[in-house]
Amino acid sequence: MHAMVLHAPQPAEDHPLRLEDLPQPEPAEGQIRVRVNTCGICHTDLHTIEGDLELPTLPIVPGHQIIGRIDAVGAGVKTLHEGDRVGVPWLYSTDQVCEFCLEGRENLCERAKFTGLHANGGYAEWVVVDAGFAYSLPEVFNDLHAAPLLCAGVIGYRSYRLSGARRGDRVGLYGFGASAHIVLQLARHEGCEVYVFTRSEQHRALAHQLGAAWTGSAHDTPPAKMDASIVFAPAGELVPQSLRVLRKGGTLALAGISMSAIPEFDYGLIYHEKVLRSVANSTRRDVRELLDLAAEAPIRIKVQEFALEQANDALAALKHSQINGAGVLRVSYE
Repeated sequence: MHAMVLHAPQPAEDHPLRLEDLPQPEPAEGQIRVRVNTCGICHTDLHTIEGDLELPTLPIVPGHQIIGRIDAVGAGVKTLHEGDRVGVPWLYSTDQVCEFCLEGRENLCERAKFTGLHANGGYAEWVVVDAGFAYSLPEVFNDLHAAPLLCAGVIGYRSYRLSGARRGDRVGLYGFGASAHIVLQLARHEGCEVYVFTRSEQHRALAHQLGAAWTGSAHDTPPAKMDASIVFAPAGELVPQSLRVLRKGGTLALAGISMSAIPEFDYGLIYHEKVLRSVANSTRRDVRELLDLAAEAPIRIKVQEFALEQANDALAALKHSQINGAGVLRVSYE
């Protein structure tokens, strides 16, 4: 099978992924094999290929926003069948016995494995995954537009929930890529007013099209303070800027898996019971809830399509904020 393989981390501009032929994987007991049609690209993929994350195994095939159809089923699989259309997200497996799994916080599992990091991901024609970590998809979304829901959507959804935003609140979004353009629509669907902080004029235009009440840069002062905010961009310098315009008692959620150093800031920026919290991974419940909500809204996802062999170029474009909406690799056609 064709796959884009990482052998050693390098800057995206150096094209670290190689197009190679790998053996077609076979599903073990309890697993399914998925013929990949599309796979979204993500900042986590960028952090993987550039070595910002510790890489537990090399070589590795990145990609964890996978859409395709099951073409083989391992022994013992009862809930999914050949021909079913499914999505495969970041959370690849958990031990289901540690304290976090037993508390319903499997996103923090001590022995969690992640798609495209511990196990080969969707920058390939086939993947295998445990049946319990694959998801049936709403028919309202085609393969191209469903892919970003599997991480951009899910992490955005979890970040939004952990921000504590409620109907009528003012919600600030810092950085306006794949996650933020989905969260803006979720927040609007739930009656929030959304403010977008981004340097890109192109991204500001898209934010206004999707219903943002205001756009500007992180250094600008919006007409009112935020009740809740989410930082999507992996830039630590945004933290004090976002705290600056967060109301008393508000929550700032950091959505990224990696972030540059947060600069020292005056205690007054976080005083008055402001909350600063990180967001780590997601649970299977998050995925199911997000897919239902996205279909109900419904969410309009703006995508830019790339061929599988263009994965290096796509990740470089993502790094330089040159994708308006979500980038998606077209791996194959049904």
